[in-house]
Amino acid sequence: MIAGQSLERTVITADAAGTRALAAALAAAARPGDMISLVGDLGAGKTQFAKGFGAGLGIGDTIVSPSFVLMAEYHGRLPLFHVDLYRLADAAEALAGGLIDDRQAEGVTLVEWAERLADALADERLDILIDGGGDEPRRITLRAGGAGYARYLDLLPATAGTASADTPALTAGEER
Repeated sequence: MIAGQSLERTVITADAAGTRALAAALAAAARPGDMISLVGDLGAGKTQFAKGFGAGLGIGDTIVSPSFVLMAEYHGRLPLFHVDLYRLADAAEALAGGLIDDRQAEGVTLVEWAERLADALADERLDILIDGGGDEPRRITLRAGGAGYARYLDLLPATAGTASADTPALTAGEER
């Protein structure tokens, strides 16, 4: 942990539009080579996050979950490599299939169901942990895996609040 700086923040989003707004705002911090892991139950909002992040990168294409093709590539301010590991059992299948490769250093890689890569993921990354489902608000925890990813957390003000589509200048909940 960086002295005097928390590497984890939590935001509550009221709805899917709020989750997309959060992600779009975070995309401003994206740099080539970034790895973002998305973890949450089925229906938690991982794909909604991906849609918002893509919009924040200026991607005009419709972003859908690549569950059956495993990875989709989109072009915006930076390339977005959207990986969905739902159908894979473990890291060996993903790595053998070439889902993580050198060209991703040119853009941002967003990995849904990232827990299936376990220890194969680099320690330096941004983890997005999404709790909630259905029509309920989402509790989204952002965890910077290294000082280089703290720039994402810096976009979140320290005051408590809830993100919605009407408040893209987000407010963060509790700090740990």
